[in-house]
Amino acid sequence: MSILVLGGARSGKSRYAESLAGAEKFYIATAQAFDAEMQARIAAHRAQRGQGWQTFEAPLDVADQLQALDARGRFILIDCLTLWISNLMHAKRDVGAEVEKLCHMLELAKAKVVLVSNEVGQGIVPENALARAFRDQQGFANQRLAQAVDEVVLVVAGLPMVLKKARRKPDSGKTTES
Repeated sequence: MSILVLGGARSGKSRYAESLAGAEKFYIATAQAFDAEMQARIAAHRAQRGQGWQTFEAPLDVADQLQALDARGRFILIDCLTLWISNLMHAKRDVGAEVEKLCHMLELAKAKVVLVSNEVGQGIVPENALARAFRDQQGFANQRLAQAVDEVVLVVAGLPMVLKKARRKPDSGKTTES
């Protein structure tokens, strides 16, 4: 089972994603603390999550970290894909290839995987080329991941709205894409 949780900044998407957690909770963090403000944000996220989470930092190699942690019965939260894409762009990595690699790992995953990503395409067109390229890469990644996952939820003002729901096959009990 895989779920993509989308939303704007401070929409409540991380809190919602965390609420889906099971007993064995793993957190793949993509943020990097380059300054005091980001250090404070990371500390606030850790405090919000509370006890019981094992955190693994993967600013670039999210698919590899998912593969390393994957096991039936586990809950893996990847937060957030927006920072991951920014990290990939700054490292001059092929964002499309990395997204495809993550989609492939989602197909193979035995764990319940929840991914958090910002919806960045509802604002004004950015004024510089780098910001426009980032917005485009983020939008393409969200589209591709929405195709690959079982469910998609958009969180607005703390309220989850299901955009895509997994359907159960009557004969097998397995989930399929909508």
